[in-house]
Amino acid sequence: MKTVTAREANQHFSRLLREAANGETVVVTSRGRPVAKITGIGAKTDDRLEARKWAFVEELRHRRPVSIESWSREELYEDDM
Repeated sequence: MKTVTAREANQHFSRLLREAANGETVVVTSRGRPVAKITGIGAKTDDRLEARKWAFVEELRHRRPVSIESWSREELYEDDM
């Protein structure tokens, strides 16, 4: 999979289309973040799954870190039975 900036995609769009027609997948980024994917019509990818994956990655990037408390060994291996 090839990655190009939006500027490069704009300048070399015809070449990227030819590459996509030959089976290459091109990810277009804007300010370092993936925003589009160019693939050939016959490409064997599940676009909906890819879109969901990228949406999830974006969601994780915007989440705040969770504060995690430290646990003692006894708490980790506590047997409730």
